[in-house]
Amino acid sequence: MKTIYFIRHAKAKKIADSDFIRELNSKGKEAAKLMSKRLKNRNITPDIIISSPANRTAKTAKIFAKNLKFNKDIKFEKSLYEASIKEYLDIIKQIDSTVDTVFIVGHNDTLTQICELLSDSHIGNIPTAGVFGIEFDVMEFKEIEARTGKVLLFDYPKKLE
Repeated sequence: MKTIYFIRHAKAKKIADSDFIRELNSKGKEAAKLMSKRLKNRNITPDIIISSPANRTAKTAKIFAKNLKFNKDIKFEKSLYEASIKEYLDIIKQIDSTVDTVFIVGHNDTLTQICELLSDSHIGNIPTAGVFGIEFDVMEFKEIEARTGKVLLFDYPKKLE
């Protein structure tokens, strides 16, 4: 079994010199802490974290890593910023077979699209700081195909309101 938790970056400030350097706002930081703690309470921890290097995704990944006591290096994958579905699939298929659980921290709209494609679900939108977990009955990530995943979790901060 292989499991991927897709995590959308938390809420970011609207104004910056460029989209890539936008920082998390205070609400986003709190939401990332909340969601990472919710995963911790479910005993969900990654073997690897792969994140877009954009400031808001990198900071979200670091908050999750800290709260889940993930003491390894986060892998920053440049292609996750403005990635296509194909680029997500290429990254997934390259994950080492010794890894069982991966967190991928990225951006909408493609993050929602890849989750819908892999799980054959219609979710419409993964909200900021949302987590969508999918399990695959495969031995290696390179075996993952469209519509073969089983949804394990779809959680986001506003679900608690």
